[in-house]
This record gives sequence, structure tokens and C-alpha cells, in this order.
Amino acid sequence: MKILIYILIALATGLVIFNATKLDFGNLFEGESAIAAISILAGLCAILMLGILLISRNIAARTKK
Repeated sequence: MKILIYILIALATGLVIFNATKLDFGNLFEGESAIAAISILAGLCAILMLGILLISRNIAARTKK
């Protein structure tokens, strides 16, 4: 499960990097740039939630001992 979480974090990071190349800072919330901005936020949220999952699993393993 830990390896799967790291793979998902890597995929989300790739998604953020790919969509960062699609941003047009002149028209940030218009057209394809708006979709890229929303996708970047979604990728960052996914990374945050997966990080929280890793930490909570680590805490659960420590309290179990």
C-alpha cells in the first residue's frame, strides 16, 4: 500500500508539472489556462491528502506497538 501511495503522489506531481506548462499568466482564468489552473489545484489537493494518509498510517503503526 505504501508503494501505491508513492506512485500516486508521483503521478499527481506529474499532473501538476504538466499543467503548469499550460498556464498563460496573461489570461489565467480563460480557456485552456483555467482548466490547467483547476487541475493544478486538484493535483496539489491529491498530494496533500496522500501525505496525510501516509502520516496517519505511520501514526497508527506506532500506536499499535
